[in-house]
Amino acid sequence: MSKPDTNPISWCVGVICWLLMAAVIIAGILVFVGYIVIRPKVPQISVASAQLDNLYFDQISMLTVQVSVVIKAENDNDKAHSRFYGMRFLLSFQGVKMARLVAEPFDLNANSSVEFNYVPEPTTIPLSPEDAEGVSRSLRERILTFDLKGRTKIRWGTGPIASVENWLRLRCKLHLPVDGTRIFPKCRSRSK
Repeated sequence: MSKPDTNPISWCVGVICWLLMAAVIIAGILVFVGYIVIRPKVPQISVASAQLDNLYFDQISMLTVQVSVVIKAENDNDKAHSRFYGMRFLLSFQGVKMARLVAEPFDLNANSSVEFNYVPEPTTIPLSPEDAEGVSRSLRERILTFDLKGRTKIRWGTGPIASVENWLRLRCKLHLPVDGTRIFPKCRSRSK
C-alpha cells in the first residue's frame, strides 16, 4: 500500500501557520527584551503636603475648616513619557464632602514631576452631638483627621513598545495639626 499524497493546500496552510507562530514568538521576544532594556516604572501620584489653614469650631453644631493639599504627579521613567487624565480627588471630614480636587489632562516628560496646589474655600460642616464630641476630643489631641481619596488614569509610552494604560488610586488619612503646621505624609498611589 502506498501513502496518500498530501494536498498542496494543506501544505500552504501549514506553512502559513508556522510563519504566524514564528512571528508571534519573535514579537514576544522583542517585547521582553525591550521591557528589560527600558525597565519602565509606573508613574505615581502622591500627597506632597497638606495643612489645616483655617479652623472655627462653635462646640454646638458647626465646624468650619479650610485645608490646603499639594498633589504631586511623578514620572520616574528614563525613556518614557506619560499622560495623566481624569484626575479627581475628594476631600472629606467624617464622611462630609468638603471639596473636589480635579486637574485637566496633562503630559509629563521622562524624569519629571508636577505639583498641584489645591486650596478650596472654607467648608462649614454641620455636626451631630456625637460628632461635636468627637471633634472636641480631636481638638484636645491637637489633630483633626481628613480623608482624601480619588484616582487618575495614566497612559505611558515605553519607547518602541506600545503605550500602556492604567488607573492609579490614592487613599489617604491626613492627620493635620490644628496649629496649621504643614505635614508631608507618605501617601502614594496604588495601581488598579
